[in-house]
Amino acid sequence: MVNNVFRTGSLRPYYARRFHPSFSPFRSLKPHISKSKHKLQQLSFFPRPRHICYQHSRNFSYSHAPSHLRSTSRRFTTTTGTTPTTSSPTTKTGARTSAIKHTPTNNTTGKYTHKMTVDHPLSKLSSVVKIVEVGARDGLQNEKGTVPTNTKIELLERLSSAGLTHIEAGSFVSDRGLTRKSPKWVPQMADTPEIIKHLRSNPPAAPAGVTYSYLTPNMKGLTDFINHSTSNTGVSVSEHASEIAIFGSASEAFSQKNINCSIAESLERFRPVARKALESGIRVRGYVSMIIGCPYDGSTSPMKVAEVVEGLLDLGCYEVSLGDTNGVGTPGTIGTLVNYLIKDRGIPAGRLAAHFHDTYGQAIVNCLVALEAGIRTFDSSVAGLGGCPYSKGATGNVATEDLVYFLEGTGVKTNVDMDKIVEIGDWISRKLGRKNESKVGTALMARRRSDGSRL
Repeated sequence: MVNNVFRTGSLRPYYARRFHPSFSPFRSLKPHISKSKHKLQQLSFFPRPRHICYQHSRNFSYSHAPSHLRSTSRRFTTTTGTTPTTSSPTTKTGARTSAIKHTPTNNTTGKYTHKMTVDHPLSKLSSVVKIVEVGARDGLQNEKGTVPTNTKIELLERLSSAGLTHIEAGSFVSDRGLTRKSPKWVPQMADTPEIIKHLRSNPPAAPAGVTYSYLTPNMKGLTDFINHSTSNTGVSVSEHASEIAIFGSASEAFSQKNINCSIAESLERFRPVARKALESGIRVRGYVSMIIGCPYDGSTSPMKVAEVVEGLLDLGCYEVSLGDTNGVGTPGTIGTLVNYLIKDRGIPAGRLAAHFHDTYGQAIVNCLVALEAGIRTFDSSVAGLGGCPYSKGATGNVATEDLVYFLEGTGVKTNVDMDKIVEIGDWISRKLGRKNESKVGTALMARRRSDGSRL
């Protein structure tokens, strides 16, 4: 009778059954099952989530599945040279319809095994998500000690080799214009000219072309960027590209603290920067900070965020990244904001990116909310590097390792090599003498050190 559970209700994922009040992993299910097959079919007490399916293929081991799923229970039997048949391709449970995918392989042994693949609804919305790695700029600029230029260059080269196609590489800042953004305020970025020179003369090996982004908060910074990025090095770097980034704040007080001017003034200051960049064929990305709350102004109005986003888009930014700078956002506040921007203000989801800090452990679930709303670009930082100097206790951005693990787990591709990004996070954390803030990276490195296994 127990086997009928699998035949009439299809194979159920472990967690789909373990939460049923009658289920216990320490005793048989048999005492809790009706003797009537008809009643069993009507009970439907194993609701099968639509985002999990079992496929049949030859080369799969149930090594990661619970023991009760590694049994010989099959929905079909085969003989040599025959094609397997199934009792029913779909099984309805209430209002849900679940399909079991059978993928028989052409073989002469007649051996078929079960293969579990992720079939989350989000994977059907977008096959690939773009990750913008901000650790080398937004992450390192908050480190107290000076990070050697060679370490920064090696970090950028490693990130490029891991499959990341958009990487923040540095800032061109000056004591002219935005006084609070002078090198004395951001000492880590003083060697950006050396970094861009090295990247141009020694393009990092990468599986795909990489776009390196540089923060240019004023005309002096843009001029320096153009001079260094167009210098004659005699080396072709056609496989890589460069772009600039400008930024605004949704909080008046934070704007004054960060760049020493009001929100309106900051947008006007960036206007000639964006215009000159676009005329020079350089793409411009925008950032807006404090989208949920500010340590000085308190809660941020979604209307104010929308005004800044629209202002940056009007300047010519191809994309605006929404920054929860101090990490106070929750699924409720993030969901309200992004839906307001997309549905009420009519801002295309494709023109928005998500930049969430993990101060209160909400970054990954906030990414899920943004993903469901239609956003397909996410900023992250290897090993969770970063912070906010104006907000006590604020931690770094969502860790790239955690973000990749989450996205791949929903069936959304990132094209990022998980093994490499985990190694990079461990390496840079040891270099900086700091804790690795990535939970995924920490767990996988611990497992690797204990048994030598890889993903």
